[in-house]
Amino acid sequence: MQIKATLNQLFSRALEHLEIPSASVSVVEAGKPEFGDYQFNGAMALAKQLGKAPRQIAQEIVEALPAHPMIAKTEIAGPGFVNIHLDAGWLATALQSAVADARLGVGRKEEPIRAVVDYSSPNMAKEMHVGHLRSTIIGDSLANLLSFLGDDVIRQNHIGDWGTQFGMLIAYLEELGEGAEGSLHDLENFYKAAKKRFDEDAAFADKSREYVVKLQGGDVRCLELWDDFIDKSLGHCEEVYRKLHVNLSREHVRAESSYNEELAQIVEALKEKGLLVESRGAKVVFVEGDENPLIVQKSDGGYLYATTDLAAIRFRAQELGAKRISYVVDARQAGHFKQVFTVARMAGFVDEEVRLEHVSFGMMLDKNGRPFKTRDGGTVKLIDLLDEAVERAKGAITQREAYSDEELEKIAEIVGIGAVKYADLSIHRESNYIFDWDRMLSLEGNTSLYQQYAYARIRSILRKYGREPEGELRLEDELQRRMALKLLQLEDVLHAAAREAMPHYITGYLYDLSTLFMKFYETHPILRDDVSEALRQSRLLLAQATAKTLSLALELLGIKVLERL
Repeated sequence: MQIKATLNQLFSRALEHLEIPSASVSVVEAGKPEFGDYQFNGAMALAKQLGKAPRQIAQEIVEALPAHPMIAKTEIAGPGFVNIHLDAGWLATALQSAVADARLGVGRKEEPIRAVVDYSSPNMAKEMHVGHLRSTIIGDSLANLLSFLGDDVIRQNHIGDWGTQFGMLIAYLEELGEGAEGSLHDLENFYKAAKKRFDEDAAFADKSREYVVKLQGGDVRCLELWDDFIDKSLGHCEEVYRKLHVNLSREHVRAESSYNEELAQIVEALKEKGLLVESRGAKVVFVEGDENPLIVQKSDGGYLYATTDLAAIRFRAQELGAKRISYVVDARQAGHFKQVFTVARMAGFVDEEVRLEHVSFGMMLDKNGRPFKTRDGGTVKLIDLLDEAVERAKGAITQREAYSDEELEKIAEIVGIGAVKYADLSIHRESNYIFDWDRMLSLEGNTSLYQQYAYARIRSILRKYGREPEGELRLEDELQRRMALKLLQLEDVLHAAAREAMPHYITGYLYDLSTLFMKFYETHPILRDDVSEALRQSRLLLAQATAKTLSLALELLGIKVLERL
């Protein structure tokens, strides 16, 4: 259940009973255990409005607060804080109910919407590199989360498959003839070879430019070559997506080229709205507060990313009926999306009720704080990074236990890929972060391996017990009460992470939960002979609830768990 939402409703009803107008009520988690579990701090804000002392207002609110089995007691502290202590019996009952539910008590939204999540977006001219990692991981976790909470999610992979460079590539593809198939296994070298020919051979460069015109004009042969190239390039992407355990496939591709026929319509629509201005031969739209206009058509008649993005927004809002459109793109594109979103609204392509958001993220840096590169300064292929993650994971896990070759391959893949993804998702997405193999594969700190180990440890306990726990869950002490409260906060955390597109809310929650469990495990024996059966059942249920919560939350982040580690 959503504990915060329930408490907010109770305090709203108290204010309504007192006829105190309040635009919003916000109950927050208490900073320290001695301040209770939650706090209501609204009395201070109301003091000036009501002409009363904050403590007096807080007292009146507490007295008007409707009774609820969730609340054990409230107390007024400081200048007018209301500390809220939740009832241990209610926590135990609520948690026992949640652990019996496949969704752990997390409900679906009462008013779901259709949401489009635009992420990954590789350039088909080259293989995916580390620059695509964050968009792919963050976007997939957001799509998973929104879908789990009940929204109708449409994943969109806005691949770059159009433009001048493709004339060069299909010209080189045709030149190689039958030898092209083998060359396409390494797109990076294929691109470099084509670029070298373009730079050194004027005739080849002219032919490449001719192919651009033919391609845009719908020439059958050029389109066949282009289709073949895109097919091979998408195959490389699909290999990466499989290794990353992300939910992107060809059905989610909505390429730049798919909007090609609509670009002239976009320019005409802007003209009809009186938004279009000619500047140095180009067609542009000026946005209030920005001295640099948004260029939608160049002086030579060509279109730009902005034109395609406007067409995509119109399609997603009007054809797909999306009410939330999330673009998971790095922070350096913030100015571009701010302009595009503003122009889309000015043109009437989207209603005000449609949420357009740039889910921005920072850069991935090496240990020296520089952009992540190969030793020779080249671009790191994403597939190579993932393969290295699996190999490094083998070294990390074989230090602890011996595995068969088959087990090792399976476990290393889950641990290695999970480590890469969790390291990314565990920081504020707008921050740059240092890519550090040692830290991400550590069993200490906020890492995926720490979470996977906690899960595996619980599963080992349950296997040794040999049957499904039953009986009554009882909270014996403050540690167990804190564990139960943390477990029941899952729904609040998921909603906050979805609302703000912040996956690190989930990883922070998981770290707090697994840390509490480790303390519980060390101080509360479960299977030892001197533990009574009633106590054993209660502790098993608490451990089982922790394992199920770890598994569910990690799954939403696209990270797998292990029964044995």
